[in-house]
Amino acid sequence: MSARHAHSPALDRRGFLRLASAVGVTAALAACGGPATTSGSAPATAPADIDYTGVKPAAQITWWSNNPGSSQAVSQQIIDAFHASQSDIKVNLVTAGKDYEEIAQKFQTAQTGGTLPDLVVLSDVWWFRYYMLGSIIPLDSLIKTVGIETGDYRDQLMADYQYNGGQWAIPWARSTPLFYYNKAHWASAGLPDRAPTTWAEFAEWAPRLQSAGTGVQHAFQHPALAGYAGWSFQNNLWGWGGAWSNDWDITCDSQQSVAALQFLQDSVYKNGWAGVASTDSANDLSAGAVSATVSSTGSLVGILKASKFDVGAGPLPGGPVASSPVCPTGGAGVGIPKAIPKENQLAAATFVKFLTSPENTVSFAGATGYMPVRKSADVSSLVAKTPQSKVAIDQLAVTRVQDRARVFFPGADQEMGKSCANILTSQADVQTEMVALKKTLSGIYDQDVKPNL
Repeated sequence: MSARHAHSPALDRRGFLRLASAVGVTAALAACGGPATTSGSAPATAPADIDYTGVKPAAQITWWSNNPGSSQAVSQQIIDAFHASQSDIKVNLVTAGKDYEEIAQKFQTAQTGGTLPDLVVLSDVWWFRYYMLGSIIPLDSLIKTVGIETGDYRDQLMADYQYNGGQWAIPWARSTPLFYYNKAHWASAGLPDRAPTTWAEFAEWAPRLQSAGTGVQHAFQHPALAGYAGWSFQNNLWGWGGAWSNDWDITCDSQQSVAALQFLQDSVYKNGWAGVASTDSANDLSAGAVSATVSSTGSLVGILKASKFDVGAGPLPGGPVASSPVCPTGGAGVGIPKAIPKENQLAAATFVKFLTSPENTVSFAGATGYMPVRKSADVSSLVAKTPQSKVAIDQLAVTRVQDRARVFFPGADQEMGKSCANILTSQADVQTEMVALKKTLSGIYDQDVKPNL
Protein backbone atom coordinates (compact mmCIF):
# COMPACT_ATOMS: atom_id res chain seq x y z
CA MET A 1 0.00 0.00 0.00
CA SER A 2 1.07 3.56 -0.50
CA ALA A 3 2.13 5.71 2.41
CA ARG A 4 -0.92 7.87 1.89
CA HIS A 5 -3.18 4.87 2.26
CA ALA A 6 -1.39 3.58 5.29
CA HIS A 7 -1.56 6.77 7.31
CA SER A 8 -4.51 8.77 5.93
CA PRO A 9 -7.43 6.39 5.32
CA ALA A 10 -10.19 8.00 3.34
CA LEU A 11 -13.71 7.97 4.68
CA ASP A 12 -16.31 8.60 2.00
CA ARG A 13 -20.01 8.56 2.82
CA ARG A 14 -20.61 4.94 1.82
CA GLY A 15 -17.54 3.83 3.75
CA PHE A 16 -18.80 5.74 6.77
CA LEU A 17 -22.25 4.15 6.58
CA ARG A 18 -20.73 0.70 6.32
CA LEU A 19 -18.55 1.47 9.33
CA ALA A 20 -21.60 2.69 11.22
CA SER A 21 -23.41 -0.59 10.56
CA ALA A 22 -20.36 -2.53 11.71
CA VAL A 23 -19.65 -0.81 15.02
CA GLY A 24 -22.65 1.37 15.77
CA VAL A 25 -23.61 4.84 14.61
CA THR A 26 -22.65 6.54 17.86
CA ALA A 27 -19.17 5.10 17.86
CA ALA A 28 -18.71 6.01 14.22
CA LEU A 29 -19.76 9.62 14.77
CA ALA A 30 -17.31 9.86 17.62
CA ALA A 31 -14.48 8.61 15.47
CA CYS A 32 -14.24 10.23 12.07
CA GLY A 33 -11.53 8.44 10.17
CA GLY A 34 -12.76 4.94 11.05
CA PRO A 35 -11.91 1.80 9.14
CA ALA A 36 -13.11 2.52 5.66
CA THR A 37 -10.94 0.84 3.07
CA THR A 38 -11.39 3.08 0.05
CA SER A 39 -8.50 5.37 -0.81
CA GLY A 40 -7.65 4.90 -4.45
CA SER A 41 -4.24 3.57 -3.50
CA ALA A 42 -2.48 0.77 -5.33
CA PRO A 43 -3.24 -2.80 -4.28
CA ALA A 44 -1.18 -4.21 -1.43
CA THR A 45 2.09 -5.87 -2.37
CA ALA A 46 3.82 -8.83 -0.75
CA PRO A 47 5.25 -7.86 2.65
CA ALA A 48 8.91 -6.93 2.74
CA ASP A 49 11.30 -8.05 5.48
CA ILE A 50 11.76 -5.58 8.33
CA ASP A 51 15.32 -5.30 9.63
CA TYR A 52 15.61 -5.33 13.42
CA THR A 53 19.40 -5.64 13.48
CA GLY A 54 20.81 -3.56 16.34
CA VAL A 55 17.36 -2.63 17.66
CA LYS A 56 16.98 -2.74 21.44
CA PRO A 57 13.50 -3.61 22.78
CA ALA A 58 11.59 -0.73 24.35
CA ALA A 59 11.54 -0.69 28.13
CA GLN A 60 7.74 -0.34 28.30
CA ILE A 61 4.84 -1.30 26.05
CA THR A 62 1.07 -1.09 26.15
CA TRP A 63 -1.24 -3.99 25.28
CA TRP A 64 -4.81 -3.17 24.28
CA SER A 65 -7.31 -5.94 25.00
CA ASN A 66 -11.06 -6.27 25.32
CA ASN A 67 -10.43 -9.14 27.79
CA PRO A 68 -12.35 -11.79 25.81
CA GLY A 69 -13.88 -14.52 27.93
CA SER A 70 -13.45 -12.42 31.10
CA SER A 71 -9.70 -12.89 30.73
CA GLN A 72 -8.36 -9.75 32.38
CA ALA A 73 -7.26 -11.54 35.55
CA VAL A 74 -5.43 -14.38 33.80
CA SER A 75 -3.87 -11.98 31.30
CA GLN A 76 -2.51 -9.90 34.18
CA GLN A 77 -1.18 -13.06 35.83
CA ILE A 78 0.72 -13.89 32.65
CA ILE A 79 2.06 -10.33 32.50
CA ASP A 80 3.21 -10.58 36.12
CA ALA A 81 4.99 -13.83 35.29
CA PHE A 82 6.64 -12.14 32.32
CA HIS A 83 7.88 -9.35 34.58
CA ALA A 84 9.26 -11.95 37.01
CA SER A 85 11.09 -13.71 34.17
CA GLN A 86 12.97 -10.60 33.01
CA SER A 87 13.41 -6.94 33.91
CA ASP A 88 13.96 -5.28 30.53
CA ILE A 89 10.36 -4.90 29.35
CA LYS A 90 7.29 -3.78 31.28
CA VAL A 91 3.84 -4.51 29.85
CA ASN A 92 0.82 -2.36 30.68
CA LEU A 93 -2.55 -4.03 30.09
CA VAL A 94 -5.28 -1.59 28.99
CA THR A 95 -8.95 -2.49 28.63
CA ALA A 96 -9.63 -0.74 25.33
CA GLY A 97 -13.22 -1.85 24.80
CA LYS A 98 -15.91 -4.20 26.00
CA ASP A 99 -15.88 -6.28 22.81
CA TYR A 100 -13.99 -6.79 19.56
CA GLU A 101 -15.87 -4.00 17.81
CA GLU A 102 -15.05 -1.37 20.43
CA ILE A 103 -11.36 -2.19 20.55
CA ALA A 104 -11.20 -2.21 16.75
CA GLN A 105 -12.84 1.20 16.55
CA LYS A 106 -10.50 2.65 19.17
CA PHE A 107 -7.49 1.23 17.37
CA GLN A 108 -8.52 2.72 14.05
CA THR A 109 -9.31 6.09 15.64
CA ALA A 110 -5.78 6.14 17.07
CA GLN A 111 -4.38 5.88 13.53
CA THR A 112 -5.46 9.46 12.86
CA GLY A 113 -3.44 11.07 15.63
CA GLY A 114 -4.12 9.28 18.91
CA THR A 115 -1.72 7.20 20.95
CA LEU A 116 -1.32 3.74 19.45
CA PRO A 117 -0.85 0.58 21.49
CA ASP A 118 2.21 -1.60 20.95
CA LEU A 119 0.15 -4.78 20.88
CA VAL A 120 -3.55 -5.08 20.05
CA VAL A 121 -6.19 -7.82 20.06
CA LEU A 122 -7.46 -8.43 16.53
CA SER A 123 -10.58 -10.53 16.01
CA ASP A 124 -11.17 -12.79 13.05
CA VAL A 125 -13.45 -10.25 11.32
CA TRP A 126 -11.26 -7.18 11.90
CA TRP A 127 -7.62 -7.97 11.18
CA PHE A 128 -7.94 -8.08 7.38
CA ARG A 129 -9.18 -4.53 7.04
CA TYR A 130 -6.10 -3.39 8.96
CA TYR A 131 -3.97 -5.36 6.55
CA MET A 132 -5.68 -3.49 3.70
CA LEU A 133 -5.19 -0.16 5.46
CA GLY A 134 -1.54 -0.84 6.22
CA SER A 135 -2.17 -0.34 9.94
CA ILE A 136 -0.42 -3.52 11.09
CA ILE A 137 2.90 -5.10 10.17
CA PRO A 138 3.66 -8.59 8.90
CA LEU A 139 5.18 -10.47 11.80
CA ASP A 140 7.51 -12.73 9.81
CA SER A 141 10.66 -10.72 10.54
CA LEU A 142 9.84 -10.42 14.23
CA ILE A 143 9.04 -14.14 14.40
CA LYS A 144 12.58 -14.86 13.19
CA THR A 145 14.17 -12.19 15.38
CA VAL A 146 12.66 -13.31 18.70
CA GLY A 147 12.51 -17.02 17.83
CA ILE A 148 8.77 -17.76 17.84
CA GLU A 149 8.34 -21.44 16.89
CA THR A 150 5.54 -21.12 14.35
CA GLY A 151 5.54 -24.86 13.61
CA ASP A 152 4.33 -25.54 17.15
CA TYR A 153 1.15 -23.49 16.75
CA ARG A 154 -2.02 -25.17 15.53
CA ASP A 155 -1.81 -25.00 11.74
CA GLN A 156 -5.45 -23.99 11.22
CA LEU A 157 -5.15 -21.15 13.72
CA MET A 158 -1.97 -19.73 12.19
CA ALA A 159 -3.50 -19.99 8.71
CA ASP A 160 -6.35 -17.70 9.74
CA TYR A 161 -3.91 -14.76 9.82
CA GLN A 162 -1.96 -15.53 6.68
CA TYR A 163 -2.41 -13.60 3.46
CA ASN A 164 -0.25 -12.47 0.56
CA GLY A 165 2.80 -14.28 1.89
CA GLY A 166 2.69 -12.75 5.36
CA GLN A 167 1.72 -13.69 8.91
CA TRP A 168 -0.34 -10.76 10.25
CA ALA A 169 -1.22 -11.94 13.77
CA ILE A 170 -0.40 -14.69 16.25
CA PRO A 171 -3.24 -16.89 17.61
CA TRP A 172 -4.21 -16.18 21.21
CA ALA A 173 -7.87 -16.26 22.35
CA ARG A 174 -9.00 -18.82 19.80
CA SER A 175 -12.32 -20.60 19.79
CA THR A 176 -14.71 -22.79 17.87
CA PRO A 177 -18.45 -23.17 18.38
CA LEU A 178 -19.52 -26.15 20.49
CA PHE A 179 -22.86 -27.90 20.92
CA TYR A 180 -23.80 -27.48 24.61
CA TYR A 181 -26.64 -29.42 26.23
CA ASN A 182 -28.36 -30.01 29.55
CA LYS A 183 -27.58 -33.58 30.56
CA ALA A 184 -30.57 -33.75 32.93
CA HIS A 185 -32.94 -32.84 30.10
CA TRP A 186 -31.26 -35.43 27.88
CA ALA A 187 -31.81 -38.08 30.55
CA SER A 188 -35.45 -37.08 31.01
CA ALA A 189 -36.01 -37.49 27.29
CA GLY A 190 -34.20 -40.84 27.22
CA LEU A 191 -31.52 -39.59 24.84
CA PRO A 192 -27.96 -40.90 24.61
CA ASP A 193 -25.45 -38.77 26.50
CA ARG A 194 -23.83 -37.12 23.48
CA ALA A 195 -24.36 -34.32 21.03
CA PRO A 196 -26.38 -35.17 17.91
CA THR A 197 -24.34 -36.40 14.98
CA THR A 198 -26.44 -34.44 12.48
CA TRP A 199 -29.03 -31.70 12.60
CA ALA A 200 -31.55 -34.19 11.22
CA GLU A 201 -30.94 -36.37 14.25
CA PHE A 202 -31.48 -33.43 16.59
CA ALA A 203 -34.71 -32.55 14.77
CA GLU A 204 -35.89 -36.05 15.74
CA TRP A 205 -34.75 -35.57 19.35
CA ALA A 206 -36.26 -32.12 19.83
CA PRO A 207 -39.92 -33.17 20.25
CA ARG A 208 -38.85 -35.71 22.87
CA LEU A 209 -37.03 -32.99 24.78
CA GLN A 210 -40.04 -30.68 24.66
CA SER A 211 -42.42 -33.35 25.89
CA ALA A 212 -40.12 -34.67 28.63
CA GLY A 213 -41.55 -32.46 31.39
CA THR A 214 -38.45 -30.28 31.73
CA GLY A 215 -40.45 -27.06 31.57
CA VAL A 216 -38.60 -25.60 28.60
CA GLN A 217 -40.44 -23.89 25.78
CA HIS A 218 -37.77 -24.69 23.23
CA ALA A 219 -35.40 -27.60 22.95
CA PHE A 220 -32.81 -25.41 21.28
CA GLN A 221 -31.85 -21.75 21.34
CA HIS A 222 -30.23 -20.15 18.31
CA PRO A 223 -27.49 -17.60 19.11
CA ALA A 224 -28.29 -13.91 19.28
CA LEU A 225 -28.36 -12.93 15.62
CA ALA A 226 -26.93 -9.45 16.08
CA GLY A 227 -23.84 -11.06 17.52
CA TYR A 228 -22.25 -13.92 15.63
CA ALA A 229 -24.90 -15.57 13.45
CA GLY A 230 -22.56 -15.15 10.50
CA TRP A 231 -20.00 -17.20 12.40
CA SER A 232 -21.95 -20.12 13.88
CA PHE A 233 -24.33 -20.55 10.93
CA GLN A 234 -21.38 -21.44 8.72
CA ASN A 235 -21.78 -24.86 10.36
CA ASN A 236 -25.24 -25.20 8.83
CA LEU A 237 -24.28 -23.74 5.48
CA TRP A 238 -21.32 -26.09 5.09
CA GLY A 239 -23.34 -29.10 6.27
CA TRP A 240 -25.84 -28.47 3.49
CA GLY A 241 -23.07 -27.96 0.92
CA GLY A 242 -23.41 -24.19 0.86
CA ALA A 243 -21.37 -21.25 2.16
CA TRP A 244 -21.41 -17.48 2.47
CA SER A 245 -18.72 -17.48 -0.20
CA ASN A 246 -16.28 -19.66 -2.08
CA ASP A 247 -12.98 -17.77 -2.01
CA TRP A 248 -14.06 -14.35 -3.40
CA ASP A 249 -17.23 -15.69 -5.07
CA ILE A 250 -20.33 -14.89 -3.02
CA THR A 251 -22.57 -17.95 -2.76
CA CYS A 252 -25.04 -17.07 -0.01
CA ASP A 253 -27.94 -17.29 -2.50
CA SER A 254 -27.03 -20.76 -3.79
CA GLN A 255 -29.61 -23.53 -3.60
CA GLN A 256 -27.60 -25.26 -0.87
CA SER A 257 -27.19 -22.11 1.24
CA VAL A 258 -30.87 -21.28 0.99
CA ALA A 259 -31.80 -24.85 2.00
CA ALA A 260 -29.62 -24.59 5.10
CA LEU A 261 -31.19 -21.34 6.22
CA GLN A 262 -34.66 -22.67 5.41
CA PHE A 263 -33.98 -25.52 7.86
CA LEU A 264 -33.13 -22.94 10.53
CA GLN A 265 -36.28 -20.94 9.82
CA ASP A 266 -38.40 -24.09 9.92
CA SER A 267 -36.91 -24.98 13.32
CA VAL A 268 -38.43 -21.78 14.68
CA TYR A 269 -41.74 -21.46 12.81
CA LYS A 270 -42.80 -24.69 11.09
CA ASN A 271 -41.50 -27.18 13.62
CA GLY A 272 -41.33 -24.94 16.69
CA TRP A 273 -38.49 -26.62 18.54
CA ALA A 274 -36.10 -23.66 18.46
CA GLY A 275 -36.10 -20.11 19.73
CA VAL A 276 -33.77 -17.17 19.13
CA ALA A 277 -31.73 -15.62 21.94
CA SER A 278 -32.25 -11.93 22.56
CA THR A 279 -28.83 -11.43 24.12
CA ASP A 280 -26.82 -14.58 24.88
CA SER A 281 -27.95 -18.15 24.24
CA ALA A 282 -25.30 -19.45 26.65
CA ASN A 283 -27.05 -17.61 29.49
CA ASP A 284 -30.39 -19.11 28.43
CA LEU A 285 -28.89 -22.59 28.62
CA SER A 286 -27.25 -21.96 32.01
CA ALA A 287 -30.57 -20.72 33.38
CA GLY A 288 -32.26 -23.97 32.36
CA ALA A 289 -34.59 -22.14 29.97
CA VAL A 290 -33.58 -24.27 26.98
CA SER A 291 -32.09 -27.72 26.57
CA ALA A 292 -29.29 -26.96 24.12
CA THR A 293 -27.50 -24.27 22.17
CA VAL A 294 -24.42 -23.59 20.07
CA SER A 295 -21.93 -21.20 21.63
CA SER A 296 -18.22 -20.45 21.68
CA THR A 297 -15.64 -22.55 23.48
CA GLY A 298 -14.76 -19.22 25.08
CA SER A 299 -18.07 -19.48 26.95
CA LEU A 300 -17.25 -22.90 28.44
CA VAL A 301 -15.95 -21.79 31.83
CA GLY A 302 -18.76 -19.26 32.24
CA ILE A 303 -21.43 -21.83 31.34
CA LEU A 304 -20.03 -24.37 33.80
CA LYS A 305 -19.88 -21.81 36.61
CA ALA A 306 -23.41 -20.51 36.00
CA SER A 307 -25.18 -23.85 35.46
CA LYS A 308 -26.72 -25.85 38.31
CA PHE A 309 -26.80 -29.02 36.21
CA ASP A 310 -24.29 -31.22 34.43
CA VAL A 311 -23.35 -29.61 31.13
CA GLY A 312 -22.60 -31.73 28.11
CA ALA A 313 -20.50 -30.49 25.21
CA GLY A 314 -20.01 -32.03 21.80
CA PRO A 315 -18.80 -31.25 18.31
CA LEU A 316 -21.06 -29.42 15.92
CA PRO A 317 -23.61 -31.57 14.07
CA GLY A 318 -23.26 -32.27 10.37
CA GLY A 319 -25.78 -31.75 7.62
CA PRO A 320 -27.26 -33.83 4.81
CA VAL A 321 -24.29 -33.18 2.50
CA ALA A 322 -21.26 -32.94 4.81
CA SER A 323 -20.53 -34.07 8.34
CA SER A 324 -16.89 -32.93 8.33
CA PRO A 325 -15.35 -30.40 8.35
CA VAL A 326 -18.33 -28.26 9.35
CA CYS A 327 -16.84 -26.33 12.28
CA PRO A 328 -15.36 -22.86 11.75
CA THR A 329 -12.41 -21.47 13.61
CA GLY A 330 -12.94 -18.21 15.47
CA GLY A 331 -11.78 -15.85 18.17
CA ALA A 332 -8.87 -13.44 18.17
CA GLY A 333 -5.13 -13.10 17.81
CA VAL A 334 -2.68 -10.34 18.65
CA GLY A 335 -1.06 -8.01 16.15
CA ILE A 336 1.45 -5.17 16.14
CA PRO A 337 0.81 -1.69 14.73
CA LYS A 338 2.89 -0.33 11.88
CA ALA A 339 3.20 3.28 13.01
CA ILE A 340 5.15 2.65 16.22
CA PRO A 341 8.94 2.54 16.71
CA LYS A 342 10.83 -0.66 15.90
CA GLU A 343 11.92 -0.79 19.54
CA ASN A 344 8.29 -1.10 20.59
CA GLN A 345 7.53 -3.65 17.88
CA LEU A 346 10.42 -5.80 19.05
CA ALA A 347 9.38 -5.56 22.70
CA ALA A 348 5.80 -6.46 21.79
CA ALA A 349 6.93 -9.54 19.86
CA THR A 350 9.11 -10.60 22.79
CA PHE A 351 6.06 -10.50 25.03
CA VAL A 352 3.90 -12.32 22.46
CA LYS A 353 6.37 -15.21 22.50
CA PHE A 354 5.90 -15.46 26.28
CA LEU A 355 2.13 -14.83 26.18
CA THR A 356 1.51 -17.72 23.80
CA SER A 357 4.02 -20.18 25.27
CA PRO A 358 2.74 -23.76 25.74
CA GLU A 359 2.40 -23.26 29.50
CA ASN A 360 0.62 -19.93 29.26
CA THR A 361 -1.77 -21.06 26.56
CA VAL A 362 -2.91 -23.83 28.92
CA SER A 363 -3.33 -21.36 31.79
CA PHE A 364 -5.34 -19.05 29.56
CA ALA A 365 -7.52 -21.91 28.33
CA GLY A 366 -8.17 -23.13 31.85
CA ALA A 367 -9.36 -19.72 33.01
CA THR A 368 -11.54 -18.93 30.00
CA GLY A 369 -12.45 -21.97 27.92
CA TYR A 370 -10.50 -20.83 24.86
CA MET A 371 -8.35 -23.45 23.15
CA PRO A 372 -4.63 -23.99 23.73
CA VAL A 373 -3.00 -22.69 20.57
CA ARG A 374 0.23 -24.70 20.82
CA LYS A 375 0.68 -28.31 19.68
CA SER A 376 3.16 -29.10 22.46
CA ALA A 377 0.91 -27.77 25.23
CA ASP A 378 0.33 -30.36 27.95
CA VAL A 379 -3.45 -30.33 28.24
CA SER A 380 -3.74 -33.23 30.69
CA SER A 381 -4.40 -31.03 33.72
CA LEU A 382 -6.85 -28.91 31.74
CA VAL A 383 -8.84 -31.92 30.55
CA ALA A 384 -8.76 -33.51 34.01
CA LYS A 385 -10.29 -30.39 35.53
CA THR A 386 -12.69 -29.62 32.66
CA PRO A 387 -13.36 -32.74 30.55
CA GLN A 388 -15.55 -30.75 28.15
CA SER A 389 -12.49 -28.83 26.99
CA LYS A 390 -11.24 -31.95 25.21
CA VAL A 391 -14.11 -31.65 22.75
CA ALA A 392 -12.86 -28.30 21.52
CA ILE A 393 -9.26 -29.52 21.33
CA ASP A 394 -10.25 -32.64 19.38
CA GLN A 395 -12.56 -30.66 17.11
CA LEU A 396 -9.61 -28.53 15.97
CA ALA A 397 -8.54 -31.37 13.70
CA VAL A 398 -11.74 -30.99 11.67
CA THR A 399 -12.13 -27.22 11.60
CA ARG A 400 -12.46 -25.22 8.41
CA VAL A 401 -11.09 -21.76 7.71
CA GLN A 402 -13.97 -19.31 7.61
CA ASP A 403 -15.63 -17.99 4.46
CA ARG A 404 -13.83 -14.92 3.15
CA ALA A 405 -17.10 -13.03 2.82
CA ARG A 406 -17.48 -13.15 6.59
CA VAL A 407 -13.95 -12.39 7.74
CA PHE A 408 -12.47 -10.34 4.88
CA PHE A 409 -15.40 -8.08 3.91
CA PRO A 410 -15.66 -5.02 6.21
CA GLY A 411 -19.05 -4.98 7.92
CA ALA A 412 -20.23 -8.18 6.23
CA ASP A 413 -20.72 -10.02 9.51
CA GLN A 414 -23.28 -7.44 10.60
CA GLU A 415 -25.06 -7.64 7.26
CA MET A 416 -25.28 -11.42 7.63
CA GLY A 417 -26.70 -10.96 11.11
CA LYS A 418 -29.40 -8.60 9.82
CA SER A 419 -30.42 -11.03 7.08
CA CYS A 420 -30.56 -13.93 9.54
CA ALA A 421 -32.65 -11.82 11.90
CA ASN A 422 -35.14 -11.14 9.13
CA ILE A 423 -35.32 -14.86 8.38
CA LEU A 424 -35.57 -16.14 11.95
CA THR A 425 -37.49 -13.39 13.73
CA SER A 426 -39.67 -11.94 10.94
CA GLN A 427 -40.14 -15.09 8.83
CA ALA A 428 -38.82 -13.33 5.73
CA ASP A 429 -38.51 -15.33 2.53
CA VAL A 430 -35.10 -16.99 2.64
CA GLN A 431 -34.33 -16.80 -1.09
CA THR A 432 -35.28 -13.13 -1.27
CA GLU A 433 -33.12 -12.31 1.75
CA MET A 434 -30.11 -14.13 0.36
CA VAL A 435 -30.40 -12.46 -3.05
CA ALA A 436 -30.46 -9.09 -1.28
CA LEU A 437 -27.53 -10.08 0.94
CA LYS A 438 -25.49 -11.12 -2.10
CA LYS A 439 -26.07 -7.70 -3.63
CA THR A 440 -24.91 -6.01 -0.42
CA LEU A 441 -21.85 -8.22 -0.08
CA SER A 442 -20.97 -7.69 -3.74
CA GLY A 443 -21.03 -3.95 -3.14
CA ILE A 444 -18.69 -4.28 -0.16
CA TYR A 445 -16.31 -6.42 -2.18
CA ASP A 446 -16.29 -4.14 -5.22
CA GLN A 447 -15.78 -0.96 -3.22
CA ASP A 448 -13.80 -1.93 -0.13
CA VAL A 449 -11.96 -5.15 -0.90
CA LYS A 450 -11.17 -5.67 -4.58
CA PRO A 451 -9.31 -2.34 -5.02
CA ASN A 452 -6.98 -3.30 -2.14
CA LEU A 453 -6.09 -6.85 -3.12
